[in-house]
Amino acid sequence: MQHGQYLLLLASCLLLTLPLEFVFRARVYRRPLLTLRVIGVVLILFGAWDVLAYHRGHWTYDSQYFSGIAIPGGLPLEEILFFVAIPLCALLTYGAVDTCLGWLRRLRRGSAAPARDRRDRQAPEAGEGPHA
Repeated sequence: MQHGQYLLLLASCLLLTLPLEFVFRARVYRRPLLTLRVIGVVLILFGAWDVLAYHRGHWTYDSQYFSGIAIPGGLPLEEILFFVAIPLCALLTYGAVDTCLGWLRRLRRGSAAPARDRRDRQAPEAGEGPHA
């Protein structure tokens, strides 16, 4: 294996999930504050966990798979990038699945036109709706 293989794996994950933003309207990159909050929480919690586990000797990192760049705390740069890339891929996947489920709901209702989400609809007026 060559140095940088882990970086290549992370880049591949990002590249493979990138179309989900455009094809399935995952809306992850269009909501940067939400995306940064999610990634920030993962980065802080699991980054601290990794530093602690690394210094306790629970695991080590094989230098042949990494670039050789270490961040403060001794972790390889790729390990921190993992905590950015994988949550981003998960958010893209979740957004795409949510879009597909919305399409299926509309198909079951027989509506070809895009409908608004339930939370966007206004409540029916008095005397309207299925129970009127």
